[in-house]
Amino acid sequence: PFQLLEIIRKEDVELRAILTTHHHWDHARGNEELAQLLPGLQVFGADERIGALTHRVSHGQELAFGSIRVRCLFTPCHTSGHMCYFMWEDDSPDAPALFSGDTLFVGGCGQFFEGTAEQMHTNLTQILGALPKDTKVFCGHECTVRNLKFALKVEPENEMVKEKLAWAKQRDDEDLPTVPSTLQEEFLYNPFLRVTEEAVQRFTGRTDPVEVLRALRSQRDNFKKPKERPNPQAMLAFDWGLFGPFLDKK
Repeated sequence: PFQLLEIIRKEDVELRAILTTHHHWDHARGNEELAQLLPGLQVFGADERIGALTHRVSHGQELAFGSIRVRCLFTPCHTSGHMCYFMWEDDSPDAPALFSGDTLFVGGCGQFFEGTAEQMHTNLTQILGALPKDTKVFCGHECTVRNLKFALKVEPENEMVKEKLAWAKQRDDEDLPTVPSTLQEEFLYNPFLRVTEEAVQRFTGRTDPVEVLRALRSQRDNFKKPKERPNPQAMLAFDWGLFGPFLDKK
């Protein structure tokens, strides 16, 4: 949270509210500390497991922060309480923005930790996929290159996948973000939004869109898994010597 507070100080703005997509630590771990440092801070979300939650929101609920409008879009699957936020500004020529958390990624979608393929299909087609095509997609993680490598495996002849992957690799090499994309672009290279395409169905061996999505997610879960990194808390405990008594035993 201190890095965020430094940005707020430099921009000379006031933090009044936090919109949290879901309760996972990598999305909500700073809430409690920020709430302590900033009395009166509002924390919005759809899951009681979100730290420092003050306002529980529901699907379709609209919020306003000055001229910024927010529509809450309930997308359960990655977690049972996952909420995305669609934002636009009154009288602004800028495209609207979607903060999609771990539901929709650039070139991919989130894992089904607490939901089903049926739910994710609804999320991607009826809820997020129905937004304006110029919507900018701000997802919760930078995993674009790996997502697009999988997309290329699914559709090896898709030129849009090849172009986007080459671009993403270059951005990665230059330590630059690949986020945001646009919803219109996602429909061209994201296999999870292309479940009715013949090439994607051929890859999965399925034709029913939900079953295609289910098969895609299963394949993606097992696609070139990176080597497991040590748990950071465990490494800190090791540095402090807390494992010493156990390591000394023969």
